[in-house]
Amino acid sequence: MPEAGTPGTELVVRSTRVVTPEGIRPASVRVSVSDGVITEVAGHDAPVPAGARLEDLGDLAVLPGLVDTHVHVNDPGREHWEGFWTATRAAAAGGVTTLIDMPLNSLPPTTTPRHLEIKREAARGRVHVDVGFWGGAVPANAGGLRPLHEAGVYGFKAFLSPSGVEEFPELDLGRLARAMDEIAAFDGLLVVHAEDPHRLAEAPPCGGPRYADFLASRPRGSEDSAVAQVLALARESGARVHILHLSSSGALPLVAAARAAGTRVTAETCPHYLTLTAEEVPDGAAEFKCCPPIREAANQDLLWQGLADGTVDCVVTDHSPSTADLKTPDFATAWGGISSLQLSLSAVWTEARRRGHGLDDVVRWMSERTAALAGLDHKGALAAGRDADLVAFDPDASFTVDPAGLQHRNPVTAYAGRTLRGVVRSTWLRGRRIHRDGAFTEPSGRLLDRRPAARRTADRTPERQDPLT
Repeated sequence: MPEAGTPGTELVVRSTRVVTPEGIRPASVRVSVSDGVITEVAGHDAPVPAGARLEDLGDLAVLPGLVDTHVHVNDPGREHWEGFWTATRAAAAGGVTTLIDMPLNSLPPTTTPRHLEIKREAARGRVHVDVGFWGGAVPANAGGLRPLHEAGVYGFKAFLSPSGVEEFPELDLGRLARAMDEIAAFDGLLVVHAEDPHRLAEAPPCGGPRYADFLASRPRGSEDSAVAQVLALARESGARVHILHLSSSGALPLVAAARAAGTRVTAETCPHYLTLTAEEVPDGAAEFKCCPPIREAANQDLLWQGLADGTVDCVVTDHSPSTADLKTPDFATAWGGISSLQLSLSAVWTEARRRGHGLDDVVRWMSERTAALAGLDHKGALAAGRDADLVAFDPDASFTVDPAGLQHRNPVTAYAGRTLRGVVRSTWLRGRRIHRDGAFTEPSGRLLDRRPAARRTADRTPERQDPLT
């Protein structure tokens, strides 16, 4: 039999719990390793083709690789906060096989075609999973976004309130409307950080270590107001818009009503909003700081309801790390961002399971719908013709989070010390195992490009034999 991982071989991954678009069932996933695609999802006991390698996982669940469309890699420029090497290792360890990098916190931000190429050069040969890129809509390029669209970004991110870094300013409503009109003209996608700066200015100022003061400084009304403004402009322009990291349950009826009226809108939330609550955040614990903030348990219940009824489409990390020294005990000055890329699947599954949801729900929120959001029709499902991105997941095992054991560059996370359910045992990218029980291959991820022609010649690291099999 040819050595595992040798081009031209066929792989069959068998399990009693395979999460397919039709549900969870016993199945055998047949993979062409040379092409990197799934050729068939057959019955559990289907004959193994001659010369194929069988990987029988028993009762371990097999999921499609997760697609995380909201990750701040910060590379180049702030790679001491994270970086393509560490971020994509963390992704692989957590069952994420595709991520889309946000355009800010790197230097330069991804706001021009030249800046996009600088970002690609920083990533080339250093990614363990597939990576695509968002562009940024800022005052300097509003009305001039088409060149970046034509360069292959998956859409454009804009802020309505200050972003936290001076090189990525927010848009006022006039510039936001102008950006939407342009994006609608080429049928692109605008993703929006929706907090109303006027409502934030009216809120009580935050200073010091009390989390209650920080929460009061970022009220739900600021989100609700901004979401309403974005939806009104989207209705007028016809642009496709996506609401980022929704934390306020008050915005859910607005999104549902706009969608029912024909506005092209989707929305996401994040693991920290679904699993952490304001009531449990200790004073001075800035590892819990993010914007919008982690809110109360009653609000969290409504977010879960929004996921269940489809008002919220998907769950992404908004992984936004920093060095430990920036997480000062003062919530006014501490860097805002939650590090969770490696932990997102386990964190969401822990709470989803408790609330009666299944692994098929989690896959829908974290793989199928995120792939659809970015137009990655070759990702997000275990089905013939899709990329053979697979995860062997033990949904019954548990572990306690030790920040020092994570692949993130800096050992800071709000999940430290928490016991989570569900352990990623192995991860395959296009049919080649890239992670198994904490061991990794050399980087073999590709740099993805939205343009259909570019997909056929996606940038890639030369294929290597797989020493983990």
